[in-house]
Amino acid sequence: MSNTTLILLGAGDSTRFNLTMKKQWIYTKDVPLWLYVAEHFEKSAHFEEIIIVSSAQEIAMMKNFASYTYIEGGDSRQVSLSNALLHVQTKYVLVSDIARCCVPQKMIERILKAKDKASCIVPVLAMADTLYLEDKPIDREKVKIIQTPQLSQTKLLQKALQTETLFTDDSSAIASLGEKIYFVEGSSQAHKLTTVEDLQKVTCLEAPSNRTLTGFGIDTHPFQKDKKMFLCGVHIENIKYGFKAHSDGDVAIHALIDALLGAAGMGDIGEFYPDTEATYAGVDSKILLRETVNRIYAFGYTIGNIDMTIMAEAPKIAPYKALMRETLSSLLGIRKHSINIKATTSEKLGFIGRKEGVTVHTIANLTYTNWKKI
Repeated sequence: MSNTTLILLGAGDSTRFNLTMKKQWIYTKDVPLWLYVAEHFEKSAHFEEIIIVSSAQEIAMMKNFASYTYIEGGDSRQVSLSNALLHVQTKYVLVSDIARCCVPQKMIERILKAKDKASCIVPVLAMADTLYLEDKPIDREKVKIIQTPQLSQTKLLQKALQTETLFTDDSSAIASLGEKIYFVEGSSQAHKLTTVEDLQKVTCLEAPSNRTLTGFGIDTHPFQKDKKMFLCGVHIENIKYGFKAHSDGDVAIHALIDALLGAAGMGDIGEFYPDTEATYAGVDSKILLRETVNRIYAFGYTIGNIDMTIMAEAPKIAPYKALMRETLSSLLGIRKHSINIKATTSEKLGFIGRKEGVTVHTIANLTYTNWKKI
C-alpha cells in the first residue's frame, strides 16, 4: 500500500489567465485539463485516494467526468488545502496544482521514493541566471526554484496550516515547525500554467478535439392575459397576453438555454434557475441566457450555431425574425448568420392550434475552444 493521498488544487478563479475560459477547463483532445492531470498522476503511481479541490459550480460539472473525491475550496490556496486535508486518512499526502500540468512520471517517482527522508519532500530546480537582491548580487548556488507536487506527512501539514500566517507552498509551512525538508530533482517540463503566454511552455498538451457537441432544447408555455410577451428577448407588441411562467416566460430563450446546457453536458435550466426560487420571479430571461453563455465559455466551449423552430398559431413571428436574430447574436456573442429562426404552425391542431400557447424546439452546437490558436 502507498499510504498516500493525492490532492490536486484547482479552486482558483484564473484571473491572471485572462481568457474567457478557466485554465482548468482548457481541453487537450477531448479531456479537460484538470482530468488530464488527475489521470496522469493516477497512471504514474498508486494512491489510496485522489481528491480534487475546486469551486462548487465546477465540482457539479466535474462529477459528470470522473468519480474522484471532490472538495470545495476556499478564498486562498491555504484554505483550500486545509479543507481537503480534513478528509485525508493516509500517513502521507502528495499535493500538486492542476495548473502544473506536465509533471513527468519520473519526477513523481523521485518524490515518492524519498518519502522517508524528511517531513516534506520538495522538487527543485537550480537557478541558471545571475540574481540580485535589491542592488546587490547574490550567490545563485544557494538559490532553489521550488516546484510541486510536494509530499508531506499529513498530520504535520495539518498542524502547520493551523495559523493565520499564509504560506505559498507546503514546504514553507512544514519548515515553520522546524521540520526537515528534503530536496529532489525537479523538471523544467513541470511548468506552471499561470498566464496565457504559458500555454506555449506546456508541451505535453495537445490541441483540443475538433468534434462538434450537439444539444437539443424544448420548452412550452401557455398564454396568460395582461402580461407582456417576450420571444428571443424581443418584446412582441400589440397583443394583450404573454406567457404564464415563474420568469418572464420567454419560451424561446428557455429552449435555447436547455440546448446549450445539453451540448455541454451540464444538465437543464431547472437545475440552475429553479422556478421555486423567489430570485427568479419575473426575471428577464436575457439575464439567464447571458449567465449561461458566460458559463459555457468559462468551461472551455465555443458556441457554433443555433437552429430554432417556434411553433405557434399566434403571435405572428415573421415581423420579428430579424430583430430576434440581432438580439440573440448579441447575447450569444456569435454572428447573426449562425442563428436560424424558423416559424411554423400546428395546422390548427392541439393547444397550439387553439392559440393557447407556444412550443419552441432548439438545437445548439458547441466546439472546444482552440487555445492553440489564441
